[in-house]
Amino acid sequence: MLKINRRKFVSNTAASAAGLLLGNSHMGSAFKERSLIPDALIPKEGLMKEVMKYPKIDSHAHVHIGDRTYTDKVIYYADKLGISKLMISRPISTVSEATPENFRKNNDFVIKCMKQHPDRFTGTVVFNANYQKESLEEIDRCIDAGMVGAGELYRQVKINDPLYYPIIEKLIDLKMLIMQHSVVGYSRVTWHSAEPKTSSLPEDFADIAKRYPEAMFQYAHIGGGIDWEYACKTLKDSLNVYVDVSGSNNADNMINFAMRYIGEDRLLFGCDNSFYQGVGHMFSAKLTDAQRRKIFFENYNSILKKSGNHVN
Repeated sequence: MLKINRRKFVSNTAASAAGLLLGNSHMGSAFKERSLIPDALIPKEGLMKEVMKYPKIDSHAHVHIGDRTYTDKVIYYADKLGISKLMISRPISTVSEATPENFRKNNDFVIKCMKQHPDRFTGTVVFNANYQKESLEEIDRCIDAGMVGAGELYRQVKINDPLYYPIIEKLIDLKMLIMQHSVVGYSRVTWHSAEPKTSSLPEDFADIAKRYPEAMFQYAHIGGGIDWEYACKTLKDSLNVYVDVSGSNNADNMINFAMRYIGEDRLLFGCDNSFYQGVGHMFSAKLTDAQRRKIFFENYNSILKKSGNHVN
């Protein structure tokens, strides 16, 4: 875990007052945004009260096999920041390791976590569309176990590859969301050779969204190191693509920019396990109370409502 200078933390953003209640250590990288909210609007001493007044669904969370305490840490940080429900997955990032045996193992672990914390964790199923038959069967198995959507899916297959067509059609029938990882760090406006050629670019999401306008897609973590400006511009008119604002690379003005191109009805709150960054930049952004409520909770809950899995 990294440590930050407490004085610098407070001076950089009004939202950082939440971090003081968490101590000097955290699960992500240092939060470096400047506040876009005048201090008079949200006094530092009252910020935690402001943070806790908003119900929150974390649309992008993870659990990890092998660390017995990790799920407890996730719950701990969620409690501190008022995150009542977390949509969890255990993705497989490496193409060679995304075999049916491995993705079933990962989904079994998510199911186990759901049983341990039924009021807090809701699972989403991972698979590899290269194994189309096994993936379709795994969706059935995991939905029966209480999962409510698909993802975070990684870079084994592009989201607009025909291998995905029957999977997307199945999720349309289930009225469930499919969340896909995008490129991180290397590919900016065009594909970079450091990324697998099967990585999904923003235009791939726009393409599949046009082919399946009745489907629901989640473009993962614009705060994850991607060219978020390009992604938001590319997905501006893809009205069935939701964009989550999670990640540890939360650049100044990111949410404000996303609001301009994506709008308040298609942005989803998420942390990608960078919890205080995920909550903090929601308070650094220029959002009204109603907009904050939509992004924190209402937008994702409306998605869940389509399949009858919403939070009451």
